[in-house]
Amino acid sequence: MAADIFTKLSVQDNKERVFMVLFQNNWEIRPGGGFIGSFGILKIKNGKVSDLQIHDTGNFDGRVPTTVPAPYPMPETLRIKSLQLRDSNFSPDFMVNAKKAEEFYQMGQGQEKFDGIIGVNANVLISFLKVTGPVEIPGYPGTYEDENAILALEYQVEKAFAEQGIARGERKSVMNDLAKVIISKVQELDNSQKVKLLEIISNNLKKKDIQLFFTDPEIQAEAEKVDWAGKIDENWKQDYLMVNDANLGAYKSDYFVKRSFEYWVDFSQEIPKAHLQITYEHTAKQKDWMTKDYVTYLRVYVPEGSWLSNQPVDNPTFGNEFGKKYFGFLIQVPLGQTKIVDVEYNLPKELKNSAYDLKIQKQSGINDVPVTVRVTDENGFKSNYNFTMNSDVVLSKASQ
Repeated sequence: MAADIFTKLSVQDNKERVFMVLFQNNWEIRPGGGFIGSFGILKIKNGKVSDLQIHDTGNFDGRVPTTVPAPYPMPETLRIKSLQLRDSNFSPDFMVNAKKAEEFYQMGQGQEKFDGIIGVNANVLISFLKVTGPVEIPGYPGTYEDENAILALEYQVEKAFAEQGIARGERKSVMNDLAKVIISKVQELDNSQKVKLLEIISNNLKKKDIQLFFTDPEIQAEAEKVDWAGKIDENWKQDYLMVNDANLGAYKSDYFVKRSFEYWVDFSQEIPKAHLQITYEHTAKQKDWMTKDYVTYLRVYVPEGSWLSNQPVDNPTFGNEFGKKYFGFLIQVPLGQTKIVDVEYNLPKELKNSAYDLKIQKQSGINDVPVTVRVTDENGFKSNYNFTMNSDVVLSKASQ
C-alpha cells in the first residue's frame, strides 16, 4: 500500500505535479505540528524534483486579508485578531490544516493549483542530514550538521541575519539555499544511501513528522490506510486519548520542555473513571532570544460523552469535533520549573465492558514521550503498560 503511493508519485509520464510544503517548526509546537514559519512550492516531474521555491509566511501573510477570526485563545495570548497562513494549523487533524493552508494561499493571490499538501516538521532536517552528511550553505558561515542544524538555522533567521546585514524581510532566504544544497546532496546518494533515506522518510511518516494530503481521492485513501495522513480516527468507538499542545508564547520553548503523562482508568465503579496526569518540565533556567516562561493551550481529546469532574485551571473550555470531546486548559510553566496537570473525568457508561480497547493518538511534532497506562477492570484486575510514544498506539486487553 505504501509502495503504491511512491509509485504513483514517481510515475514517468512527463507530467509536473505541484505540492505545497508547510515547514512547521515544532520547537514552537502547534496542534498540527509546529509554527508555519515558511512554506514551499515543490514541483516533481518523472519522480524527480524539478523546482522548489520557499517563501516566508510572514511576508506572504501581508497579502492575506484579515477577515478570518483567530480561534481562542490566540487573541488573548498572542494578541492575534485574525488567522492567517502562519497560524492556520490549529487543528490536530492534518487534512483540516492542509485545506485551511490552501485556502489562505488562495486568499493571498497564490497562483498554483496543488496536487497535495505536505507538512514537514523541523525534525526532518536532522534525519536527512544523517544520510547526506554535514552541509555548508554558500554565502553563510558555519556547517549544518544533524544535531546542531535546527539550532543553527534558528539562530540564523532570528539573530545572525542582522549581523550579516541581511534585511529582515529576506532573513529566511537561507531556507531556499539550504533546500537546494540538500536536494543536490540527495541526488548524489548511492543506492544504499537512498534505501536508508527511504527508511528515514518512512519513519518520519510514522512519527507524523511528515504528513500528507492529496487531492486525488485514491491516493489520499491509501495515505490514510497506512496512517500517513495525520488523521484523527473518527471511527474509533472505544476509549480514546489525544494530548494536544499549542505553544502560544511566541518563543521556541518546546526545545526545552520535556513531557510525560500517566493515564489511569477504573472500570470497577458504576461510572468508569479516568485520570490523566501530564507533567511538563521546563529545563531552561533563564529567558533569552529563544525561550521564556512556557504558555500552552492544552486540549485533551476523549470519547464523546465524557464529563470533566475536576477543574485543573480556571475557565476550562469544552468542544466536540471528530466524534470526540475535548477539554481545553491554558497552562503556564515558568522557567526552570515543573508543572503537573491533573485531569479527571467520567467516561461514557457504554465503555464499561470486559474487552477494553484504548487508542492513543500522537501529536505531530512531539516525540519520545514516556507514557504509563494503568487499567482496572470491572473485577478489580489491574493491567499496566509503559512505553515511549512515537506513533499512534492501540492497547487491547483482549490481546493480552
